[in-house]
Amino acid sequence: MPKTKNTLNLEDISFVGDGLQRPECVLATKTGEVFASDARGGVSIIYPDGSNKFLKAKGVPEDLLPNGIALTHDRHLLMANLAPSSGVWRMNMDGQAELILAEADGISLPPVNFVGVDNQKRIWISVSSSQIPRDKAFGQTIADGFVVLMDQGGARIVAESIAFANEAIVDPSGEWLYVNETIGRRTIRFPIKSNGDLDARETFAEYEHGTIPDGFNFDVEGAIWMVGVGSNRIIRTDRDGHQETIFEDVSHSDLEEISSASREDRFSRKHIDIGASSSLGNIASLAFGGGDLKTVYLGSLANSKIATFRSPIAGAPPVHWNY
Repeated sequence: MPKTKNTLNLEDISFVGDGLQRPECVLATKTGEVFASDARGGVSIIYPDGSNKFLKAKGVPEDLLPNGIALTHDRHLLMANLAPSSGVWRMNMDGQAELILAEADGISLPPVNFVGVDNQKRIWISVSSSQIPRDKAFGQTIADGFVVLMDQGGARIVAESIAFANEAIVDPSGEWLYVNETIGRRTIRFPIKSNGDLDARETFAEYEHGTIPDGFNFDVEGAIWMVGVGSNRIIRTDRDGHQETIFEDVSHSDLEEISSASREDRFSRKHIDIGASSSLGNIASLAFGGGDLKTVYLGSLANSKIATFRSPIAGAPPVHWNY
């Protein structure tokens, strides 16, 4: 991977919100609201005045663990349940929730990692692995993650054999589905056919062993901003494949341990958790917001608030921007 000097320092980062638990996935809207998944069993909303509210889901399993979240056109929240109870849940703004997907192609869904919507109101869902527990999938030889499409015709598996499928997002053109392949250390993409089926996958970006891709998003120039757990890295890959390390917060010894574990096929949960020692709390997702889409928000696995900084490049307006 081409290396460049970090363009962002810890001093450039501030925080919003307070009292959150595992705000792994974050998204923002034009109103200035910031939504974050919350391990207490719901979603936290941070308002422009700095206040925040926890919206606890009602009528859900006790072990509900929202991971990826999405905001629909009618202001409902979708939650990917990473707990053993699994499923994709829809919650309205008073907290009432319902299960909208438990299986696809006759297969009961293992714990669900991510859920997203596109401009055609289709729902895209990623399952990292069928291994129980999921940590078994951290081996380089296992690639059993998959992507489910839920549309008016129902739900079906549209991509398989992914080495730990993570965030799966349709790009601003609506023509490609991008997926972070966490253990494969790649961002891959699939052309989307008119019926929602996917054509053959191709690799958009590959990352070195010290980079474990989790969440990502698009900027207005068509580049991807990818967040790596463990190393607390943010890497921007432009359309030509050039990569720039925007930020990282990890010690040399910890980075070497993450890298060698990946190279030697002994990567485990403890290598992801290394990133929790950072003041950023192990960043896991990224969203552009603010009135000019140049404010970046970072979700995390181990923080009680949301890290934020200003970007010189605006983000591409997400599907939910005006919702």
